[in-house]
Amino acid sequence: MRSPTAPLAAWLVRNRSRLPGFLRAIPEAVERNPDGIVSRLAYRLLGGDSGAPEPLEAPSGHPNPRVLVGPANYAGQGTLWARALERDDDRCAARSLAVVVPGAHSFPADATVPFPVYRHSRRWQHAQRDAVLAGFDHILLESMRPLFGSLYPSIAEEMQALRDAGISVALMAHGTDFRSPARHLARHRWSPFSDDPRADRLQRMADANIAMAQASGAPLFVSTPDLLDDVPGATWCPVVVDLDRWTHTPALFPESRRPVVAHIPSSARAKGTHLIEPALRRLDARGVIEYRRLEGIPSEQMPAAVAASDIVLDQFRVGSYGVAACEAMAAGRVVVGHVVPEVRRRVTAETGQRLPIVEADPDTLEAVLESLVADPAAAAAVAVDGRRFVEKVHSGAVSASVLARGWFTRGNDS
Repeated sequence: MRSPTAPLAAWLVRNRSRLPGFLRAIPEAVERNPDGIVSRLAYRLLGGDSGAPEPLEAPSGHPNPRVLVGPANYAGQGTLWARALERDDDRCAARSLAVVVPGAHSFPADATVPFPVYRHSRRWQHAQRDAVLAGFDHILLESMRPLFGSLYPSIAEEMQALRDAGISVALMAHGTDFRSPARHLARHRWSPFSDDPRADRLQRMADANIAMAQASGAPLFVSTPDLLDDVPGATWCPVVVDLDRWTHTPALFPESRRPVVAHIPSSARAKGTHLIEPALRRLDARGVIEYRRLEGIPSEQMPAAVAASDIVLDQFRVGSYGVAACEAMAAGRVVVGHVVPEVRRRVTAETGQRLPIVEADPDTLEAVLESLVADPAAAAAVAVDGRRFVEKVHSGAVSASVLARGWFTRGNDS
């Protein structure tokens, strides 16, 4: 029987962006302490076992591989990798499973499960495990997170159970799950870990994940090229962008208005928002640009918001690039960010393509923007290069090829 509080919980999830700050803090509390009182209360509010979805099953009628990607689906990447695999090989069937934290932003997936159900519902855990063992032959585990919540004592034991059933397991690292704060601080002047109160906890998590991943012997992939510094022996599998979603954008630098410079502070500390905004506000006050801070915008409205800009500022502390930069390049915008030389060299060596993100750091950003605005034709040419780069590297074909070569061809002994 469905809990009478389940409709209220569903409404809270749908309207999370309008909630007071203390309610928006619920997702972080659930993720930080998955077995704590907030997580268990959310499980009850969602109806307990009665709120559990049906398990995701493998599609019938396909030989192999039958691939399941999950359970993180950060920025929708699990789903986009699944679609890329299917486009690359019509014999492949791929599905994505995403765990959704109540009140947190989520992305499209083939199946979703609320985090409290994923963590606490034995009925759902057993049903999803049975469906996986019956139908899938390849599992891509994201961020060293288990597929079946707390069903197994550890991720290593879950992986072993999958292997014992003849399923090939590979691992995907996304970012802070494997990025070492200590190594990053030693290499990067602007490292976000210099003022991150979570640095010690993130270091322990990264160390543990790297050790477990390497001990597993499973094929290991990273979604951004900088992570290769943290995970020896891994292979870069580029993030994927839905090109159709970011197409048909207006021309750059129209004479009817000032150049619009947009910044998306999805993680303000990591992106260095506080380090770059003084320069942006000076340029805006002088009439050189119009600065727009894009936040609180629903995912479905983001393509239009990006299309209304000329220049998109990515991140200025990590020294790499990811989904947001690729989406802005796909939209034909000029992208500016801080990408260290070794990452740029690695991209060229792996793909044969030059990364067309205009280089700037917090010290140089003001001058770089003035230069771009002074020569709009040259800036527009950079934007054209950016769209072509994404089409060649981040449309899914490269990623599917990487997974096929580095995983499927190894057979089921991993």
